[in-house]
Amino acid sequence: MRTLILLLLIALAGCAAKNTTIVLIEDPDGSVGSVTVKTPAGEQTLSSARQSTAVQASEAPTPVRVVDQAEIDRTYGDALKILPLPVETFILYFESGTSDLTTESLPLTEKVLVSITHRQSTDVRVYGHSDRVGTSEINYRLSMERAEAMRMILENLGVAKDIIQVSSHGEGNPLVPTEDEVSEPRNRRVEVLVR
Repeated sequence: MRTLILLLLIALAGCAAKNTTIVLIEDPDGSVGSVTVKTPAGEQTLSSARQSTAVQASEAPTPVRVVDQAEIDRTYGDALKILPLPVETFILYFESGTSDLTTESLPLTEKVLVSITHRQSTDVRVYGHSDRVGTSEINYRLSMERAEAMRMILENLGVAKDIIQVSSHGEGNPLVPTEDEVSEPRNRRVEVLVR
């Protein structure tokens, strides 16, 4: 996502100019996507970090070259500094049929709080999930109870109630697809997204 935003910033900045340069950078997790730059006269594909091409008017994109990090920092540093941090996701698991966190998931609540505090977040989303044991109505309700339990934990840690949004996915959107009435611990969870 960060790469896409940088490319859009560069492209928008270049719309008014005669020459547009595109540089592919790594996402914060180290992954690199790819982008193909096309004009009526030709195309170039960037697929490795720091690869670059330029387009002038309707000419073919220039040959791909690798840009050093110092040049990226010098040229695009200000644009990169204003990009928001990527969403941080935490998955916490629950005991079967309850809204009680597993012993292993309890320590993650502090990590969620650290992320919220560090980012000065004003947008925290909590999505409740269940496995497929029981009816879909019961699982929807149980998933909402899990999301609400996580909200209460965060509030008790000092997070403002008005920045937390909760919802239930019930048994939909499982991490591990199963048949009905199959107990799957990885599906009994909340996902907390900190923006």
